[in-house]
Amino acid sequence: MKLPDSNAPSLFDRFALTKHRARAQDDALFLHRAAIDEVQDRLSMVNKSFTAPAIVTPFAHIWQGVLPKAHIVADADVLRLTPGAHDLVVHAMALHWANDPVGQLIQCHRALKPDGLLLVACLGGETLNELRTALGQAEIEVTGGLSPRIAPMGELRDLGGLLQRAGFALPVADTARLTAEYRDIVHLMHDLRAMGETNSLSERLKHPTRRQVFGRAQDIYAENFATPQGRLVTTFELICLTGWSPDESQQKPLRPGSAQARLADALGTKEGKLSD
Repeated sequence: MKLPDSNAPSLFDRFALTKHRARAQDDALFLHRAAIDEVQDRLSMVNKSFTAPAIVTPFAHIWQGVLPKAHIVADADVLRLTPGAHDLVVHAMALHWANDPVGQLIQCHRALKPDGLLLVACLGGETLNELRTALGQAEIEVTGGLSPRIAPMGELRDLGGLLQRAGFALPVADTARLTAEYRDIVHLMHDLRAMGETNSLSERLKHPTRRQVFGRAQDIYAENFATPQGRLVTTFELICLTGWSPDESQQKPLRPGSAQARLADALGTKEGKLSD
């Protein structure tokens, strides 16, 4: 596989991301454990046994043992997956940090056998929307400008469309929203640091932020997104994507106009024209 062009602009600084992940703490990785629950729930609904799974993850120890004999690889730009070697690939909590998310899905597709399943768990666009709003408004008020602080994350519809672009059949995308509560904005930021999910944007500020920005952001957050007890509510959107490597055995959609019966007859109703 061709390596990415080193001169191409990158949204994320992978070196910084690796450093941030290296200081992550195991007890803060609750989003990964939630993703494990989502993956296991979806696999329980699939009437098929998988014997050659692979897991793409930045935290191998969290996913170790989730799937028996799974081949676990890091979420590098080029995934160490053997083409056609797996009947299941789980891309676990890393797609939201990918500079080329379609490329990641294509690599997973190539690693699958015919009728193999891809299952992706990643963070979606509603994640940290409260913090994004508070920091953005505070920075504009205090400095008169706005800098990139929280990574843009894909919306459900857009991420579902990536599966089709990568060549997957029977694509499905759904979402689960999780909330957590924090004492204050500093508590939240410390938790994000412990998750390895702090700012790794290539265009992030390289100098310390003025203290007034965080003070004003705390006030805005508390005014708009706090519980009656004064704790700050934070949203994490967990998006799950599933798609199948195409195979002749899979169901195919009927050709438009090929139906042999009228829907109105099946429903026992009368068919009428729509009003103008």
